[in-house]
Amino acid sequence: MGVEIERKFLTKNDNWRHSATSSCRMKQGYLNEIGNTIRIRLAGDRAFLTIKGKTKGISRLEFEYEVPVSDAEQLFTLCQTPSVEKIRHKVPFEGHIFEVDEFLGQNEGLTVAEVELNSENEDVSLPEWIGEDVTADKRYRNTHLAKKPFKQWDKE
Repeated sequence: MGVEIERKFLTKNDNWRHSATSSCRMKQGYLNEIGNTIRIRLAGDRAFLTIKGKTKGISRLEFEYEVPVSDAEQLFTLCQTPSVEKIRHKVPFEGHIFEVDEFLGQNEGLTVAEVELNSENEDVSLPEWIGEDVTADKRYRNTHLAKKPFKQWDKE
């Protein structure tokens, strides 16, 4: 059984860029987000189907399977919300890898950093470019960004 334990933060600045070790453009869509989340993702030249359970604290069940890119492209036609597009940068810092997502399209202007943990109580050192902890704020979940993009938030 896979368990995802992660914290999510806004970034204060772009100082993370000089430490990024890789970058990958991603497109993801949601086949279901009621209760459990079923996501299809294109990441560079690979594709993945991911099933996530409900979040409890900062943990949730997660199962991910690589699928053929041609299948993923067809699965995108089943998504009922627009796709979320972003560039994911991997930034190592003191024994952890921060995944910094720069969102594109209707979510452009939003940059979020996530770090996966081994336990909910794990101490993690935060780089100076990390800002507000938004782990519990559902607006920053990709499923929410598909339905209510960042550029629409100021119009509420």
